[in-house]
Amino acid sequence: MTTVRLPLFPLNSVLFPGLVLPLNVFEERYRALMRDLLKASPTDPTAAPDDVNADPAVSDEPRQFVVVAIRDGHEVAPTASGMPDDITTKEAGAGPAAGFGDDPLASFHGTGCVADAATIRERPDGGFEVLATGTRRVRLHSVDASGPYLTAEVEELPEEDGDEAGALAEGVLRAFRTYQKRLAGARERSLTTGAELPDEPSVVSYLVAAAAVLDVPTKQRLLQAPDAASRLRDELKLLRAETAIIRHLPSLPATELTRQATSRN
Repeated sequence: MTTVRLPLFPLNSVLFPGLVLPLNVFEERYRALMRDLLKASPTDPTAAPDDVNADPAVSDEPRQFVVVAIRDGHEVAPTASGMPDDITTKEAGAGPAAGFGDDPLASFHGTGCVADAATIRERPDGGFEVLATGTRRVRLHSVDASGPYLTAEVEELPEEDGDEAGALAEGVLRAFRTYQKRLAGARERSLTTGAELPDEPSVVSYLVAAAAVLDVPTKQRLLQAPDAASRLRDELKLLRAETAIIRHLPSLPATELTRQATSRN
């Protein structure tokens, strides 16, 4: 078993490999994390002024941290969608584990996703605007709260297609189109509009898991599925069930999610 230690960024949402994660970082513990990531990826001093590498906010070098979903009951006064917060973190001396109890590891789901922050832009108020992308799944083994922010010892999980993954992916895409049309209405943009559909089973499984309107425990279950085929089978059942429910609703407002294709870059 090979493990590595990476910074930990708990959220009340699930990140999947290949999906983009925009973050508005305002808590000091996560500001410290972003400052360290910036220090760890200096820009090329020979870069031309108009070269993207001349911008310290943008880097081609990996700037990685682990996004892990917070278990139900451990979120404390979230102040922004997808962001953890706790009033004690604003008090002097509050530690990196504030709001997560005596054993932070027990507060988080056991499977997370490594995020690579391609852009980290500091605001005048000291906060950060971050654009990261999920890269690979990991299993948490331990959490360390001795530094300015949480870190975790993690083990990378294998990515396997599983039996009949290709056929399952085709069925899930068909079911997702139907689900999306029911959810948004015939006049809304569908998954195929202006976007080329993926054909890799694992990519399909993560795209649909991220795009479907599901609660955090369900998304977490999909993230930690043993292979793409298992995830796709679960998604097929979920999509059919959700579509049947939506069909019997008198009306349902369209969500922003269905107005555009989910970015996988």
